[in-house]
Amino acid sequence: MNDFVSSPGGDPRGFDKRHHGAPSGFFEAEAAGLVWLAVPGGVRTAQVIGLEPGHIVLETVDEVPPTRSAARAFGAELSVTHSAGASAFGAPPDNWSGPLFIGNRSLPTAYENSWGVFYARYRVLPYLDIAVDVGGITARQSEVVHAACARIEAGDFDDGASPARVHGDLWTGNVLWSADGVVLIDPAAHGGHRETDLAMLALFGCPYLEEIAAGYESASPLKPGWRARTPLHQLHPLAVHAAGHGAAYGRALAQAAEAVLELPRTARSG
Repeated sequence: MNDFVSSPGGDPRGFDKRHHGAPSGFFEAEAAGLVWLAVPGGVRTAQVIGLEPGHIVLETVDEVPPTRSAARAFGAELSVTHSAGASAFGAPPDNWSGPLFIGNRSLPTAYENSWGVFYARYRVLPYLDIAVDVGGITARQSEVVHAACARIEAGDFDDGASPARVHGDLWTGNVLWSADGVVLIDPAAHGGHRETDLAMLALFGCPYLEEIAAGYESASPLKPGWRARTPLHQLHPLAVHAAGHGAAYGRALAQAAEAVLELPRTARSG
């Protein structure tokens, strides 16, 4: 989802990304997320080689075509990354107190015990307001999203799970397939729900998605009904896109919200 200006430069050490107009902490947040997500046994992240304001250098990843076996391994590794946990829903990476970003937009931090409160207040509604202002969603469509967020904030889909260590912007463009397995780039890392990363992979069509899910469940079985909850976890990326990429995403956001309104209340468990 990163539509921020970046470019491969001339740094011989690796892939060079720079932008002199980057907000304060932009690349520093990216680096903190990559380091935080790099847990033993989890999905590999691009190594940070160099970092300074407005400039980051990452290892170069030689890409190969995805395979079913690589996808299944990716799923299992992603479950390990998620299971490393976070201090709260919305919490930034450990040892990072600066701003967070998704693409070129600010990503609010939070320290919530309730996933629903966090998700509605800090991941959907802030971008919904922007989408309304720029015409990315109609007032009527916005009402549907607000209704879905009311259920979310009320805790209807809180399941008792602890905060997961999520990538936060896990669309297919941020999944690099190498000969040694998947390498992740451009995170919006924070404490969230493990189903959210899987839902974003589905939203933008990651290759071999069923193999990824099978590998994930072989390591950490997901709670019953997780597939039906995919629209719930797609509200955030759709809201971000409706805020900057047009009315088609606003329509998709409203449709996802309608699906959320049809979901049964989630049974809580420890």
